[in-house]
Amino acid sequence: MEERLWTIDYIKVMLTNFLLYFAFYLLTPLLPIYLSEEYGATKDTIGIILSGYTLATLIIRPFSGFLIDNFPRKKILLICLAFFFICFAGYIAASTLLMFGIIRTLHGAPFGASTVSNSTCAIDILPSCRRNEGIGLFGLSNNLAMAISPSIGIYIYKIVGNFNILFWIALFIAGTALITASSIKITTKPIVHQNMKLSLDRFFLTRAWIMAINISLFGFCFGILCNYLAIFSKEELHITTGTGTYFALLSIGLFVSRLQGTKSLKKGKLTHNAGMGMILASVGYLLFVSIHNPIAYYISAILIGLGNGHMYPAFLNMFISIAHHNERGTANSSILTGWDIGFGLGVLLGGIIAEHTSYDVAFWIVAAYNIIGVVLFYTCTRNNFLQINLNSQNH
Repeated sequence: MEERLWTIDYIKVMLTNFLLYFAFYLLTPLLPIYLSEEYGATKDTIGIILSGYTLATLIIRPFSGFLIDNFPRKKILLICLAFFFICFAGYIAASTLLMFGIIRTLHGAPFGASTVSNSTCAIDILPSCRRNEGIGLFGLSNNLAMAISPSIGIYIYKIVGNFNILFWIALFIAGTALITASSIKITTKPIVHQNMKLSLDRFFLTRAWIMAINISLFGFCFGILCNYLAIFSKEELHITTGTGTYFALLSIGLFVSRLQGTKSLKKGKLTHNAGMGMILASVGYLLFVSIHNPIAYYISAILIGLGNGHMYPAFLNMFISIAHHNERGTANSSILTGWDIGFGLGVLLGGIIAEHTSYDVAFWIVAAYNIIGVVLFYTCTRNNFLQINLNSQNH
């Protein structure tokens, strides 16, 4: 008889993940507008400030993977979530652009560590025979949050017109995530310290380096889209009321593709799902930037959502499948590090490119990078993964 997938603890860890991402991305599309209106920040300054959290996330990711593999996972998760919660209060207290930039940068550390800790706890909770399927569904929680929370944030802001209210809402949601995580029951397994010598592979899954480069290209594209969609739509397309709808359609695409892709992930069709997803996303980005009308604008949202919903869980399973059982935290931190490098560069360079050229040019670069990612996958990444996977099975 097949083991149960939907246990109460699996649901709780998914809910924690959803709330974690929801709180963080509730503010994402509005922060460029907030920094511009509240502090008069220029486009390149906005890019630097918004990319600061990614720098902190990148620094903490490898260490959080090491900690989660060598110390009690639930304790690490709760400590990280507590600091994540506290940082939202800092946004409310910030009175200068410098203070806001420092708090935003610091916020990246508990966010990065919490995501690694929580996803590794999810893997531990899942029965081994349903791990591929469970990981694919688990990713629904953060993808859905990343897609719908920006539209909800925009909707709330249109009603209240007050950024502080949004900061308080995010603080409350982060607190709810902490409470939910505290009730998760994880079977404590003895930590095997078989190699405590510090080396690169303790912090990063070195055999997955080409996969990390590949995922970073897609992270770059999504970083620019998430952070500059609202301001691009307003300045270049003169769409001021449709950004929330765009993110809602993106979330529908993510949700549908996650559910649709679960069956093929269960069958182990990882490279098939990844390839199909990245091609769909490429079509979406090209449509978005090349045809400036509302129909193409909204269709691109669905295609990008479908693409990322197929691609990311397939990549995550690829990372996990080539990791040893005691490297799950490292595998999680490695894919997230790759994604965050790309995402952070997208946020940073998107603002700089827009300042010196235009947001239209920035999104043409997005389309080009996504296509480069597809080419890299089919020329190098796919074969590299299959070879490593084959060698691990033979041993």
